[in-house]
Amino acid sequence: MEDRLLFLIGAPRSGSTLLAQMLGTHPSIHAPPEPHLLTPLAHLGYYASVERAPYDPIITREAARALVASLPRGEAGYLDALRALTNDLYAQILSASEADLLLDKTPAYALVLDFLARLYPHARYVVLTRHPLAVWSSYVDSFFDGDFAVAHAHNPLLERYVPAIARFLRERPVALVHVRYEDLVTSPAEELTRLCEHCGVAFHEGMIEYGGEARARPETGRGLGDPITVAKQSRPVADSLSRWTEALAGNSARIEQSRGILERLTDDDLTTWGYTRSEIASQLDAVPSSGPQRRPARLDRHRIERKLLVLLRRNIHHNLLGRLVGRVRDVCDVLLR
Repeated sequence: MEDRLLFLIGAPRSGSTLLAQMLGTHPSIHAPPEPHLLTPLAHLGYYASVERAPYDPIITREAARALVASLPRGEAGYLDALRALTNDLYAQILSASEADLLLDKTPAYALVLDFLARLYPHARYVVLTRHPLAVWSSYVDSFFDGDFAVAHAHNPLLERYVPAIARFLRERPVALVHVRYEDLVTSPAEELTRLCEHCGVAFHEGMIEYGGEARARPETGRGLGDPITVAKQSRPVADSLSRWTEALAGNSARIEQSRGILERLTDDDLTTWGYTRSEIASQLDAVPSSGPQRRPARLDRHRIERKLLVLLRRNIHHNLLGRLVGRVRDVCDVLLR
């Protein structure tokens, strides 16, 4: 099964849904919705702990370590058992198609890369990076209705994902190919050719014009991911490259927050991602801090849902309403993670 697995690693809002859609139109690649299969396995207590769970994470961690130590083959036997489970599930998913490769695009895997590399050291890996502030801006606008303060309080996305992915790219514990989102949308044929070579398949022209292919294969690209942009386009476009500066224009508080985030990222990590600090700082300096702000996007079902989620994040208190919506908040935490 490992020879048939392709993992797409990227932060949320980095363009991974677009790339998965493009790769999934290849006849040899099956790209189902994000399975989120491996992150729970990484937090069973041996490799990492569960922060919120219906059981004691400390006891679970100690028990898991004692259990693995008691196995005849130790950690190797534990990994084999986990791999037997995931191999079977992956094989069942792949059996629904006639493809040779199965693409697993789950952004949260970027936070368990050490575990993933141990579990599947010989699978194929594609790492996608995007301008960090473009990632952050898209995350804030897509999932927090433009409320940058609530977004960062809930999830300091860049401070979590940039170091993790940068270290993976530097150490390269597995065979991987690195793609920048900006290169993907401006030179899709060149970038997809590189990816096909890495995957051992021939280049397929339909990957660029993915819209027509997706309609022919409606299972491709559904599920979690970008619910708006990718569905509106039929091929990669570059009009999103400057959108993050437009989102910051006229909003001095948001610009200052971006500067603060940039200060907390290291030069090495930024360069590894493919963007220098001086380049990003110059772009920030060019964004006007005063003047008219971007007009809010037209309301649709997705944006109404996100407004509700942000409202819940802001206004939950220790009262009857808070208790009633507690379970809804748990769902929000998962959706916005």
